[in-house]
This record gives sequence, structure tokens and C-alpha cells, in this order.
Amino acid sequence: MAKYTRVMLIDDTQVDRYIGEKNIIKCGMAEKVICIESATDALKELLVLSEDPSSLPELILLDIRMPEMDGFEFLSKFEGLPSIVHERCPVMMLSTSLNPEDIKKAEASPFVKRFINKPLNKEQIINLMKIDLSPAEG
Repeated sequence: MAKYTRVMLIDDTQVDRYIGEKNIIKCGMAEKVICIESATDALKELLVLSEDPSSLPELILLDIRMPEMDGFEFLSKFEGLPSIVHERCPVMMLSTSLNPEDIKKAEASPFVKRFINKPLNKEQIINLMKIDLSPAEG
């Protein structure tokens, strides 16, 4: 049984989306992967899905370096989405670069739970599945 029902993968690189989706399914991380090519399209999709919270992804895997709108710009606009999206959709940032400034900036966001080097391989996905992302009891 998959850990998540739905995971959203936002990446402008077709090969990275393909590899990520195949490995996520193969490792049993999610039953369905919502692959989206741009941060703008992802924001639109999340807004639509927020009308039926049960359809929201339980995890967002977000590439940092994308044309038009990068991952950090996505995060600033993500903040403006309905609070149900923030509550239900933790974000993990993806990058081919391990730039310390990017890591620091990602960790400063209240929405980002982890920073992961891509492409997503099986070992990374297995490790991600061990992380408890349930909201903290307050």
C-alpha cells in the first residue's frame, strides 16, 4: 500500500518529471503523481483542488530552478492560497545544485520540510517515506 494517495511533482524538466514519477510509483510512495511543468500551473491546480480538500496532494515536490517562476517565487504565492492547502500540502524542495544559499532560503520557509538533491532516485524516495509529515499537534 502506498504511503500517500497523491503527490504533486512540479518540475520544468520532462526527464526529471518522468524519472521522479516512475520512482515514486515503483517505490510505493504514492498511488498517483500529479506531474506539473510550471509553478504557475501548479498554483492554479492547487487553487482548484482546494475546493475539494480531499483531492489535494499530501506532498509537493518542488523544483527550485524553473523559468517564468522559480520555486521560491512559487512559495511566496503559495502563502496566498487557502490555509487548507498549507495544512494538507507540505513542500519538499528539489534542486540539482546544493547551493548553501538555496538550502538556507528553503529552510527559512515555513512550508518547506526538506531540501532534496535531484533527480529523485529510489534511495531518496525510500528515505522520504520514513519522514513523518503529519501536522504537529498543538
